[in-house]
Amino acid sequence: MPADACEVPSNLIDGRPLPAESGQTLPVLDPADGQVFTRLPRSDARDVDAAVAAARRAFHGPWGRATAAERGRVLSRLAALILQQHEALAQLECRDTGKPIQQARADITACARYFEYYGGAADKLHGESIPYAAGSTVIALRVPHGVTGHIIPWNYPAQIFGRSVGGALAAGNACVVKPAEDACLTPLRIAALALEAGLPPGALNMVCGLGVEAGAALAAHPGINHISFTGSPGTGTAVAQAAALNHVPVTLELGGKSPQILFADADLDLALPVLLNAIVQNAGQTCAAGSRVLIERRIYAQVMEALAARFAALRTGPGLAGLDCGPLINARQLARVQALVEGGLADGIQAVARAQLAPEAPAGGFYFAPLLLDGVPPDHAIAQQELFGPVLAAFAFDSEEEAIALANGTPYGLTAAVWTRDGARQLRCAHAIEAGQVFINNYGAGGGIELPFGGMKHSGYGREKAFEGLRSFTTIKTIAISHG
Repeated sequence: MPADACEVPSNLIDGRPLPAESGQTLPVLDPADGQVFTRLPRSDARDVDAAVAAARRAFHGPWGRATAAERGRVLSRLAALILQQHEALAQLECRDTGKPIQQARADITACARYFEYYGGAADKLHGESIPYAAGSTVIALRVPHGVTGHIIPWNYPAQIFGRSVGGALAAGNACVVKPAEDACLTPLRIAALALEAGLPPGALNMVCGLGVEAGAALAAHPGINHISFTGSPGTGTAVAQAAALNHVPVTLELGGKSPQILFADADLDLALPVLLNAIVQNAGQTCAAGSRVLIERRIYAQVMEALAARFAALRTGPGLAGLDCGPLINARQLARVQALVEGGLADGIQAVARAQLAPEAPAGGFYFAPLLLDGVPPDHAIAQQELFGPVLAAFAFDSEEEAIALANGTPYGLTAAVWTRDGARQLRCAHAIEAGQVFINNYGAGGGIELPFGGMKHSGYGREKAFEGLRSFTTIKTIAISHG
């Protein structure tokens, strides 16, 4: 389906496409030109109530009665349907988020892989027996929470929908999803495909709307048993506080300020393209963006010269043009990145190199060309805050200890990379860095579907992806049998 042929989206509640109870809608803007191209339901607490009730019925009904193998087959069929509609979904993801079409295609492939992975894992989630007292048998079962709430962001709507909802459904939960109002069209389309795959009505519900309205209502809803949230630390705190009033567990993935440490013995031919991609991917709007590069002083000038040449060769423009970098998601995000960078330049930080804005970039788009910065004080906002834009800050270090101190010197701890041929140094750094994922001589910007993902410190808590992500959507029920 062409990207300009998008029907007006609806909520999905109890298997039915529905408008918001209020009758109100929200505009959806194309980040490439700033123009409205469709509208979303502006839902509120009434819509969330209906979705939670539908999920509860499905959990106590057909979805809750399904065997693990049956759940797995549904998710596997959904993965196949996503791949069948791969290009149409990628075109939609590209237009909705602004990311280059090649990145959108990779995201749809990853979304399908999540459902494939969790479809295969559904019947392999085992409990255990526990040696206890003579004449007794104790079983620890892994059981679903019940109804899970999912608040997903706009930067990777298809991928994060797959990683969050895939694990929850595989474990046997029924889901209520509040996608981001800035980019949610692919999750809505994929949720409709889930019905086609055989998911019973109510097992997966979608409620669109503003975070302060629909999102807040979902986080505070007493009928929710677990919440998965990806977004900013401030909003994550509000979600956790609201859930705590109902004693509901929360998984929080809250972003990062991820360092890449480049030692003098690193393979620069291998490292340089990865360093560039780690900040340019999705216009830097990535929780695990490699936004800080820490370079040993002996090779600092050499690396900066090479990075500057690569930055200058990048092209920024509309996602469908398939260039290196697309626009930011909206005018608010563009203004925020511009303000932080302009403040840094006023403070004496140096702009070493900047990418080109392609001639075909429409005047109304939210474009910020990738930028390489030097001379950033470690305590400056640009070194400490998550910009969520394609801005790479460079720092020099003289010793391994200084590199570790710089790497750990922010409130975040999501991902990191270490580039060195020294095996002992690789392991020392990996153990010393405070991050949920540490890559050695590579960088996954969040890692593969099979790798547990999550942060430390202000990057949040809990783990998604892999079997750890599946386990997080269960709780332990202990059954102790005395039989003499």
